[in-house]
Amino acid sequence: MRAILIERQGGPVASNIRTSANWADAPADPAPGEARLRTLASALNHMDLWVGLGIPGVELTYPRVSGCDACAEVTAVGPEVSDEWLGRRVILNAALAQPNRAEPDAPTGATLAPEYRLIGEHSHGTHRESFCAPVENLVPVGQDADPFEAAAFGLVTLTAYSMMVTKGRLRPGQTVLITGIGGGVALAALSIAQWMGCPVCVTSRHQWKLDRARGLGADALVLDQGQDWSKEVRAWTGKRGVDMAVDSVGAPTHLNCIKSLARGGGYVTPGNTAGPRAPTDLARLFWNQLRVLGSTMGTNDEMRETAALFRAGHLRATIDSVHAWTDAPRAWQRIEAGEQFGKVVIDWES
Repeated sequence: MRAILIERQGGPVASNIRTSANWADAPADPAPGEARLRTLASALNHMDLWVGLGIPGVELTYPRVSGCDACAEVTAVGPEVSDEWLGRRVILNAALAQPNRAEPDAPTGATLAPEYRLIGEHSHGTHRESFCAPVENLVPVGQDADPFEAAAFGLVTLTAYSMMVTKGRLRPGQTVLITGIGGGVALAALSIAQWMGCPVCVTSRHQWKLDRARGLGADALVLDQGQDWSKEVRAWTGKRGVDMAVDSVGAPTHLNCIKSLARGGGYVTPGNTAGPRAPTDLARLFWNQLRVLGSTMGTNDEMRETAALFRAGHLRATIDSVHAWTDAPRAWQRIEAGEQFGKVVIDWES
C-alpha cells in the first residue's frame, strides 16, 4: 500500500519523511461500525509537525503515518453499517470522542468537555491510500465535490466553527480579530466570520499575507512587528474593541488580543503555535467581564453542520498548494517553514 511515513522523531520533520509504495501495514477489514476508504486527497495540519517532533504525554512509535484530514471514497463497510455508504465521497472528523470513566463517587460531568483520541496522532492517519474509520465520524460532501478543497476543509473549519459559533457564541455583525492570517484555522475563521456578516481585522508578520487576506475580504490589516497593535485594533472599532479575538499564535499575541476586546468580548484559542506561556491582564479580564475559551476540534454534529455549509457553497477552503504523494517531503518543508497561505494538500490520484 502507498503511504507517507515519518521515519523517526525529531526536527526538521521534513528530513524524516519517506514515501513507500509497498507499506505492509494495510488496513484490515472494517470492524462493526466502520468503513474502509480510498483516499483521494489528504491535507496537512500543524499536527503533522507535532507527530514528527513528539507530543508530551503521548507514546508514539515510528515509522508512523500521520494525517487528520482527507477526502475519500467509501469502498467497503463493516457489520451493522448501511450499504448506502458505499461509493459516497466523504470527509472525516478525526477526533474520536472517548467515553467518560464511570466512578461511583464522581460528580456530575455536565460541564466536562469531550476527551478525544485523534486519528493521525494516537493511531495511523490519512496520509495513505486506504484506511478505516468509524462511519459516525464520516460526512458526505457531494459526489461532485473537489477532493482537494474537501480535504483542506475538514479539521480547520470544524475547529474554527466549534470555538467561534458553538463555544464563543459569535453573533452576526459582531467584530472579529484573527491573528496569524495564512494558517488553516485562521483562514477558516475568516470564512466563517464573513458568512456571518462580521467585520474582520487580521494580523500577520508578513505584508504579503495581509495583502492576500484583503483579497479574501478582510476589512482591516495589522502588520505585526512586535508593537502593541491593540491600539490599532481599537482605533479600527472606534475605541470600542472587538467582540471576539481568534488566536492560534499564543504567547506573542495573547496580551494584545486581551487588550483589543470590547466589554463582554471573548478570547478563543485552539492552539499556540508560537508558545503556550503568555502574560495576561487580569484587571481587564474581570472589569470588562471577558471570556477566555480554549477549544479542541469539535463534535460529529458540528462536523455535519460545517459540511452542510460546504455543500451549499457558503464556506470554502483556501488551498496553498497541491503535491503528488511522492513529493511529500516538499509539502512538509512548506508548512515547517511557515511559507503557506492556506492548506497544503496531497494528491493520491496522481
